Amino acid sequence: MNLIIKKGRVIDPGSDVDDILDVIITDGNIAAIGYNISSEFNANKYEVIDATGKWVVPGLIDIHVHLREPGQEYKETISSGSKAAVAGGFTSIACMPNTDPVNDRAAVTEFILDKARECGICNVYPVGAVSKGLEGKTLAEVGELFEAGVVGVTDDGFPVRTSQLMRRILEYSKIFGFPVISHAEDLSLSAGGVMNEGAVSTKLGLKGIPKAAEEIAVFRDIALAELTGGKLHIAHVSTAGSVELIRRAKERGIPVTAETAPHYFTLTDDALSSYDTNFKMNPPLREKKDVEAIKEGLADGTIDAIATDHAPHNIIDKDVEFEYAANGIIGLESALPISLRLVWDGTLSPFEFIKKLTSNPAKILGISGGTIGVNKSADITVIDPDAEYTIDTESFYSKSRNCPFHGWKVKGKVWITIKEGQIFYRNGTVLSSR
Repeated sequence: MNLIIKKGRVIDPGSDVDDILDVIITDGNIAAIGYNISSEFNANKYEVIDATGKWVVPGLIDIHVHLREPGQEYKETISSGSKAAVAGGFTSIACMPNTDPVNDRAAVTEFILDKARECGICNVYPVGAVSKGLEGKTLAEVGELFEAGVVGVTDDGFPVRTSQLMRRILEYSKIFGFPVISHAEDLSLSAGGVMNEGAVSTKLGLKGIPKAAEEIAVFRDIALAELTGGKLHIAHVSTAGSVELIRRAKERGIPVTAETAPHYFTLTDDALSSYDTNFKMNPPLREKKDVEAIKEGLADGTIDAIATDHAPHNIIDKDVEFEYAANGIIGLESALPISLRLVWDGTLSPFEFIKKLTSNPAKILGISGGTIGVNKSADITVIDPDAEYTIDTESFYSKSRNCPFHGWKVKGKVWITIKEGQIFYRNGTVLSSR
């Protein structure tokens, strides 16, 4: 497919570009970028997209997604998750290993990659397990996983249980060049907890999880990254204390990066007063001061990326008593408008905002994409920043509906998602795969 995207605001932090430009796409690659250059190309051979008033950005990258396949296809599949991704503007996603069977061996990695190729509408990057079966006892065959195609390792859903195991995997990360993604949680402190420990948990009579459960684990993993020189990435940062620990680590030159999710800079534990299980997640929603600290961390670069931690659950996992409900929410199709609130409230400029969703995630995982450049694959998202609408989970492509933002009025919407020069999402509709 050949495309001309005219007169859009091209925001590409990877190339340090923010200007009104034309983008020419030929045979799946970007052929040219420049001022008013569309007239130089034969319009009869191109589909012309007038992007006046729109943002033209690199295809968004989500480095923290749960696709559930293999093993829990009733919650999500690689196909449905890929459709949800492009509907949310994401052309690349990295999927966590807590499937059934666990992605702790080459065969599972290859299965995921085969399924993703079969679907063909989104780049899917598998993340392997640190330990066999996510049990925290023995290292998985990380060399085998790396050769099969994983882009990082994690025991997400659980922390790496012992300091010795974490040390070893960080040492391996130096050999293979992949990041170790830390689910920072001290299980002895969080055990039995279902929400943030504080005044709200006391009021609701629910067992709390102290912030220290996250912060102690963050401190340990930073110390081990300093010891080994390994590549550490902290997932789903939720507390002010974690932000400060990461900030100080970066100041000391320790190789650590971090992500947070839209719910952690948007919601507080007050939302749980309704006992709505769509607000139950791990780590849990925290307090207002934590939300403000995370926004500050995004603004000053302490937190490098915004990721969704897309965690689909069927109604049977959520429509139960709060204590027994599964942790997690879906986020692929709500992330952009919810995160854009950071731009509208002045926390981030459009340029810095797009950086958190494109070039920074690409650098963290060491994957292609995250930038718009001549001769590069044309993975592009076109955003209508002025579109106002109401989030409706019934229109989602995800198989699950566990979203806390249903019914929210928002501003900013994905208009078109292009992968390798082909339009896979246009104005509300996912188009057929190859």
